Amino acid sequence: MYEPRHAPLLPRRRFYARLGNHALISFGTLALSLGLGMGGYHFLERLGWVDSYVNASMILSGMGPLDPIKTTAGKLFVGTYSLFSGVVFLTTVGFFLMPVIHRLLHKFHLRDVERS
Repeated sequence: MYEPRHAPLLPRRRFYARLGNHALISFGTLALSLGLGMGGYHFLERLGWVDSYVNASMILSGMGPLDPIKTTAGKLFVGTYSLFSGVVFLTTVGFFLMPVIHRLLHKFHLRDVERS
C-alpha cells in the first residue's frame, strides 16, 4: 500500500525499491504473456519458436501478426490473444508507471499542505 497523503515523501532508496518491484512484476507479466502467445503460435499454427516469438511479440506490442493464420483454431487463438494482449500491455505499462505517478502527485499534494 502506498503512503497516505499526509505522510512524508518516501525516501529515494525505498522509492527505487518499490519501482524495482513494480518493474519485476511488469516484466514478468509481459514475459508470461509472450510465452502464452509463443505457445499458441507454435502448437496451433506449427510455427518455429523464433517465428512464434516474432508473431507473439508483434501482437503484444499492438502491431499485428507477420505470418498468415491458416487454421481455424489459430484464428480463434490470435483473435483472443490480440484482445488479451491489448489489455495486458496497457495495464502493465500503467502498473509500471504507478509509483512514479504516485510520487509526483504526493509531492504536489505535500506542497499544497505546506502552503495552507
